[in-house]
Amino acid sequence: MNNDKSGFFLVREEILPEAIKKTIRVKEMLKRGDARTINEAVEKMELSRSAYYKYKDYVFPFYEASQNKIVTLTLLLEHKKGVLSSVLNTISADSGSVMTINQGIPLQGVANATVSIETANLSVDLEALLDKLRMVDGVKRLEVLGQS
Repeated sequence: MNNDKSGFFLVREEILPEAIKKTIRVKEMLKRGDARTINEAVEKMELSRSAYYKYKDYVFPFYEASQNKIVTLTLLLEHKKGVLSSVLNTISADSGSVMTINQGIPLQGVANATVSIETANLSVDLEALLDKLRMVDGVKRLEVLGQS
């Protein structure tokens, strides 16, 4: 394994060490204005300043990491009229820009589709858009394939 490159990983919050979770919350408090200073925020979160400074430049919520990016989604869609159109309309309604669409031939009543979305002008955060897409009638599965 090449250790010269650093990469990004999606990790479920529940397995993160407490100091990293608290660092994320401190950053959110500062962003929302719930604390005026870093000192005030770390005290509220019962986090040491040194832990905050150690992690602050390396942790951020998924939606923040996906801003101004191209995100590629893979979807499993029911083979019925209008499902892909509803997905695309949902993306468009939140000002997402569809870059590419690739849909496979339907087999056994479902079709795989891959959609790449430019997120620069999204009117909602990416997680909210993904939740909306999962609620579209006919979307059986949705996963983030990657981002660039």
